[in-house]
Amino acid sequence: MADDTFPDDLVTAQTRLHQVFAEHAALCRTLPWSVEPMAGWAGEEHPHTGVVTGGRADSPGWTEEQKQDEARLRHECVQLSIAVTTHEHWGTVDREKVVAERQRLKAITQPAAVPAVDVVQAA
Repeated sequence: MADDTFPDDLVTAQTRLHQVFAEHAALCRTLPWSVEPMAGWAGEEHPHTGVVTGGRADSPGWTEEQKQDEARLRHECVQLSIAVTTHEHWGTVDREKVVAERQRLKAITQPAAVPAVDVVQAA
């Protein structure tokens, strides 16, 4: 969604920041729990139910490619965050309105969310 009140390069940077942040989060969800190989630990068995909770399996660690991908995406997030927050546009906005305008920029550049299911209609 375009908005004429924000410069195109700012909108582009914020849109890309959303994308990179999502890519980084998706990558991190696929990675082993420990960057370096590490032994896991057993969970604890509940004395009355016998259900085992907690604990972790051994972590093989991250591959060099995974480390590089994570570092690249994290670095891009930082650089885009700096570009967005230090953009010259913010100097033209009344100080009292900067936070509201920043939130508006985030909202108009946020990728469309999956629509919520209408519980009444689904029933």
